[in-house]
Amino acid sequence: MPDRRSQNRPDPRHLPIVRGRFNGDVIGLSEGGEARETEEDQTDQAGFAQGIRADAYCNHSYYSHHKHNLCHCGRSELSIGNAAELGRLGLLERAAVKPNAASYSPALRAAAWILFAAAVVAVLIARIRLSGLPLERDEGEYAYGGQLLLLGIPPYKLAYSMKLPGTAGAYALIMSLFGQSIGAIHIGLALANLVTIGLIYLLGRELLSELGGILSAASYAVLSLMPYVLGTAAHATHFVVLFATAGAVILLRSADRQSRSLIFGSGFLFGLGFLMKQPGILFVFFGSLYLFCHDWRARFGLKAVLFRNLLFLFGAAVPSLVTAVLLWKAGVFGNFWFWTVKYATQYGSQVSLGEGLQVFIGHFLGVLGTAWPIWVLGFAGLIALATNKTLRRRAGFVATFMVFSALAVCPGLYFRPHYFILFLPALALMTGSAVVGMLHIQAKTLLPRFAVLLVLAISLAFPVWSERDFFFQLPLRQANMLINGTNPFPESIRISDYIRAQSDPEDKIAVLGSEPQIYFYSKRLSATGYIYTYALMEPQPYTHQMQEEMIHEIEAARPRFLVLVVMSKSWLVGPDSDQTIFRWADNYCEANYEEVGLINISDRGTDYYFSTRPPGVEPAPDRILIYRRKT
Repeated sequence: MPDRRSQNRPDPRHLPIVRGRFNGDVIGLSEGGEARETEEDQTDQAGFAQGIRADAYCNHSYYSHHKHNLCHCGRSELSIGNAAELGRLGLLERAAVKPNAASYSPALRAAAWILFAAAVVAVLIARIRLSGLPLERDEGEYAYGGQLLLLGIPPYKLAYSMKLPGTAGAYALIMSLFGQSIGAIHIGLALANLVTIGLIYLLGRELLSELGGILSAASYAVLSLMPYVLGTAAHATHFVVLFATAGAVILLRSADRQSRSLIFGSGFLFGLGFLMKQPGILFVFFGSLYLFCHDWRARFGLKAVLFRNLLFLFGAAVPSLVTAVLLWKAGVFGNFWFWTVKYATQYGSQVSLGEGLQVFIGHFLGVLGTAWPIWVLGFAGLIALATNKTLRRRAGFVATFMVFSALAVCPGLYFRPHYFILFLPALALMTGSAVVGMLHIQAKTLLPRFAVLLVLAISLAFPVWSERDFFFQLPLRQANMLINGTNPFPESIRISDYIRAQSDPEDKIAVLGSEPQIYFYSKRLSATGYIYTYALMEPQPYTHQMQEEMIHEIEAARPRFLVLVVMSKSWLVGPDSDQTIFRWADNYCEANYEEVGLINISDRGTDYYFSTRPPGVEPAPDRILIYRRKT
């Protein structure tokens, strides 16, 4: 078996070269001080978006490259007509079926439940076994944010982020229940995933029949585990789909009832999905559009239609309004507005439509991975929805949900692997539609229908079996290498242990690099709110301001320890990136800090040198340096 840890290493010439002790530490400069020509891992002169294909979030490139060579990345609408027309086309019509409306034999239903149970058990075993995988960057950010919340420190005070604070709140809830550990966070994810699976069942049961709900839920269970969408990491997208799916279930049940509380509750759940991450707003739009069209067709009257829709939208707005008020009272609303609106707008507009299309093409096959049979079945479900008379009346809801789910993947046009988790509930419903459609066209004898279930069973088993080494066999160290490459995620644990042992709880630390998990593991407050440094390297108007602010915060806090991450994946330096932060770091550390740790990282493994560096040991191209403030 080939070494799964082997991969293209970042060229050290991609890292900044600043004078003195940081020579080669962080972008190669020519003799005149200008950035040298960048290579494949970096942003080139054609535009920032060319670097998106190899950015540090594109972790799927590691797994796909090692396992199947699927990804060739570098390392590193729906028109709305009048009511009569909508009725004729069946668009956006609920037409939910009663659970027992479709005639399925007890044996067939039992077989479906057995398939569902097998899928869920396999997924749970895999998630529990992999619950010890080290946190990656996004998880580290949310965990540190949740840790701060548990300490009573509001978001955007010691941890700046363009993401809304909902997922940090979800992490805080998980950690308050299960503890502040890696395993606790991943067990919390497993439970959230189980709830979402149950909600997919309820949604499919309303739309497709009991059997359709069972099979849709089983499909989602497997799809949401796949490493190709980074399904084992507790990304915000898992929590978005949890609340969006819950909102869709309540919306279906409230649409035909004169229940204001259900309509408000549905909007509130969709609003919580948005609070987890901004793309959740697309699900709010979906719910509003569905409710409006349903009520218009039901001839509720214009005032009732508008009132019910406004009630839904008010429910969706409540979580954000309450959050904004709390942030304002905590004195951090200015930071919140800057990061989630001003900077986020700049970040989301850096990739053009043409460049985004190239990114999508480059990533999509890697996202499918070995789960491609389920994706094929899912898109076959569109045909079933269009051609099967029984399913056609439900086609509007499923197809529209699919459209808005697909749009939720698109903001910023980055198409990172975990963004596709937002599409998986719709894909699962489409898969359930395909199987139900095939069951409808089969004779009512058991054998052909069991053959249809067998097709789905094979489609679900194939990716789990294909990835069995990752899910069930490899030691965690190798499993981590397989999915995360040489990103310094396991190293962050030992670095944090050292810092925690050598410092007091009230001491602050600073990490020069994008490794927020170090703050979480070490249980030390950050000396700066810049827990990510990617924004400092991007071609956006706030770059220099951000660097100066980070410098000022560190100098004012005088952190006990300073961690310098010398890895291209932690910076993503471009040819036009501002070098101010590197020149400052050289002078500041030379005058105020002493080296007490060197961590050399390579494909062959990691070497740790704490306190003193042995004679003859040289820093590796990828390394992390630990500095302690001079006494």
